[in-house]
Amino acid sequence: MGLFRRARWVVALLGALPLAAASLAKAQDYPNQTVKIVVPFVAGGGVDVVARIVAPRLGEELGQSVIIENRGGAGGALGAAAVAQAPADGYTLLMGTGSTHGTNSNVYARLSYDPVRDFVPVVLLSSSPLLLIVPQASPAKSVGDLIALGRSRPGGLTFASYGTGSINHLGAELFNSMAKIPANHVPYRGSAPAMTDLIAGRIDYMFDGVSTSLGYLQSGTIRVLGVAGPRRSPVLPDLPTISEAGLPGYDTMVWFGLFAPAGTPKPVVDLLNSKTNIVLASPRVKEGMEKLGVEPVGGGADVLAGKVQSELGKWATIVREKNIRLEQ
Repeated sequence: MGLFRRARWVVALLGALPLAAASLAKAQDYPNQTVKIVVPFVAGGGVDVVARIVAPRLGEELGQSVIIENRGGAGGALGAAAVAQAPADGYTLLMGTGSTHGTNSNVYARLSYDPVRDFVPVVLLSSSPLLLIVPQASPAKSVGDLIALGRSRPGGLTFASYGTGSINHLGAELFNSMAKIPANHVPYRGSAPAMTDLIAGRIDYMFDGVSTSLGYLQSGTIRVLGVAGPRRSPVLPDLPTISEAGLPGYDTMVWFGLFAPAGTPKPVVDLLNSKTNIVLASPRVKEGMEKLGVEPVGGGADVLAGKVQSELGKWATIVREKNIRLEQ
């Protein structure tokens, strides 16, 4: 290394030291104010419910208040973009999902954030399968019945989603593709209005979360044909998976993870990870999640990073096949 280059390197190193020291000092002082978790969907949905189970217990572990802020819109993209642009100090976190960190980057022509570059994974909070549901009056009593019905009426069935490009839209498109069913997509603004039309028989089938479907199942207004995950749900142990019931290999899971803006100091991320793992192991939180059919996961930040990478790759093929593109 030449003298000039060595001198420039030393100057750069010395200039970086105060910044590194300041960052470390802030990390050692963390947290000294309220921590905010942005839920990028409206209140009342599955993401919001899980966030509100975790937040108070995480606050106890951190010794600071942890609050929830709902910022819905564009399949979670608006809330995710807001967190991506927030200070990287650990005080603004994102409740990320398979939409914000999986489907969105595949379906939006332009996205105002990068799911990998703009975030640092903290911890995978939970995982749960979608359920394939039909109206109680549907002639389909099983997954095989629905596939046969769809094939006998090409283009005659309708399926609902929370919106174009949402996880239950792409999950249904994957189901249709694997089952060779030509069906018509009807997008809604969330689970509730879609469920209303499904119950009334205006929609033939849809995929929905366990937490939002259970009440309707218990009241007898819908029928669940199968669990979309790789194994049966603990809250519905007698219900077969879709893979078991006639479509081998089908798998669509809903997952939620905690993310921080890129550049958040590693000691802060490590602290959040360790404290959240304690929260997920607590009986109160486990019981609250399991009642909703949601399984706490936890583990290192690498577990969540791996989940993001697998989801980004998983949906690319079906998006190309069905030509699903959106403008934000």
